[in-house]
Amino acid sequence: MVERADSGAVAAETSVVPGVGQRRRGWVLAGVAVVLGGVLGFHRLVPNWPGRVGSLLESFLPWGGVLVVVLLVVALVRRSAVALVALLLPVGVWVDTFGGLLLPGEEGGGRELVVVQHNVSDENRDPAGTARALIEAGADLVALEELVDPQVAAYEKALAADYPHHVVRGTVGLWSKHPLSGEQVVDIKPRTIEEGWSRGLRAVVRSPYGDVAAYVAHLPSVRVGVSGLASQRRDESAALLGRAIAGESVEPVILLGDLNGVVEDRGLRPLTSQLAFAESGFAFSFPATFPLARIDQVMARSAIVGHIRTLPATGSDHLPVVARVALE
Repeated sequence: MVERADSGAVAAETSVVPGVGQRRRGWVLAGVAVVLGGVLGFHRLVPNWPGRVGSLLESFLPWGGVLVVVLLVVALVRRSAVALVALLLPVGVWVDTFGGLLLPGEEGGGRELVVVQHNVSDENRDPAGTARALIEAGADLVALEELVDPQVAAYEKALAADYPHHVVRGTVGLWSKHPLSGEQVVDIKPRTIEEGWSRGLRAVVRSPYGDVAAYVAHLPSVRVGVSGLASQRRDESAALLGRAIAGESVEPVILLGDLNGVVEDRGLRPLTSQLAFAESGFAFSFPATFPLARIDQVMARSAIVGHIRTLPATGSDHLPVVARVALE
């Protein structure tokens, strides 16, 4: 009788413990969901030290949606009602922040320019083929970075028929179907980089809809290491470019460039605080083999950047991006 009573007590314990453990796991999932929602919604409050952790987080912020999906699957498997309710927070924040990028975008109106932005890579072995691929987009403007000899001549030759107007300054260039004027270098060189580094230009495009100030820029690269994100030079260059654009007298303004940062990255605030960016389309452009982020950007002032998308891979480690810019 005693043995039966003991075995009954043990059975009662084992029947209760799994339920308790399941509820605990549900609350843990709910806690993770709330934290994820907080990070997505208040990423600006994450300190940028040590190692510029805030910028690093923001560089991959859209991928928080993948974590939401993983948590959702686990919550469904666990049949945790509390976790499912808590997941409404990160789902809502992600949709509010990035949901619009999933939409196709509005049809373009009459006053618009089609623009292409592409870091062609200084190791590109097929510049002529890259140029032909870009021509197929039928853009009004084509901005290129990492232009080096002897590839520059190859791009000039391949693009000449479709883009009779162009300017190259340093390692960046702009090709246009419309006349250009006021071509000049934009000094965005950080103090710690040696002389001869030139990655910014400005020109006025004589478009059918009036003058447009076009900027082409290639900000310094960033690196991720054991100490975090090394983006000091990129941030300094972005501030210099932001000041130049802030003083621009011609409107509208279009910025095309490899900015080595996503629009959520606080390091690009000198630009994103005064320029609009794409309203739809993720257009992850780097690396070309498995794109994780869009660091090739199209931004504008007194204009609306509509849907942005990538073009097929070229001989570069970046994908080209193409966007429609509606002039106000």
